[in-house]
Amino acid sequence: MNAILVLAAILFILMTLIGGKKGARSFFAIFLNFGVIIFVLFFMNDPNINPIIVTLFACAFIGCINLFFINEVNIKTITAFLASIITTVVLIVFIVIIAEKAMIQGFGEEEIEELSIFSLYIGVDFVKVAASVIIMSTIGAITDAAMAISSPMREIHYHHPDISRKDLFQAGISIGNDILGTSTNTLFFAFFGGYLALLIWFKDLSYSPGEIINSKIFSGEMITIFCAGIGVTMVIPVTSWITALYLVKRRSSADSAE
Repeated sequence: MNAILVLAAILFILMTLIGGKKGARSFFAIFLNFGVIIFVLFFMNDPNINPIIVTLFACAFIGCINLFFINEVNIKTITAFLASIITTVVLIVFIVIIAEKAMIQGFGEEEIEELSIFSLYIGVDFVKVAASVIIMSTIGAITDAAMAISSPMREIHYHHPDISRKDLFQAGISIGNDILGTSTNTLFFAFFGGYLALLIWFKDLSYSPGEIINSKIFSGEMITIFCAGIGVTMVIPVTSWITALYLVKRRSSADSAE
């Protein structure tokens, strides 16, 4: 407990010193997002509530916290928020289909021994819960990529107000190409870093490479990584298109008013 408090204090001080007020808001945003997740968990246990709908609302709240609370309401955050929501909605349909076809819902063989004394017939749709977990795992990366694209596009438009929508869109795609590789690799190491102990356990259980790849836990993690990568890739053209459309249309409206 003391170690957690010390690390939290160090993180808060560093974020405040380096990021100023925005850094302090980013620190408190961590706890707000944690509160949203805890709030979602209560609804996930209710069999009468669709977990996908709950997750969609939770993603909207998390997007508001990550974008509007930290960076305030402006053109950059509005376009990034719209792009994040559109990408998430499209991704939800894809993830639900993949989760059902891959049958990654429920618990793996390695986890079920400890849970065998409990009844799993609690009326909860585990396919939707598995899809919700994947969606919640990707929303942070999607909002981050959307903001990383909309912010420099706003600067490009500010310094080159006569730029065409097509050129501004191409600039957004170029920025997305630069962050795509690092973002997907960050996701890979973030997920596998947390499950490194699991791979060591698989080794102790003398699992063959085929058994590891076909295990439910490993498959679920790989599908989460791929879905997150697909979400980050999809948000690049969506953000570029929305930001270019909004900025150029706003300039045209201003010119017409003059």
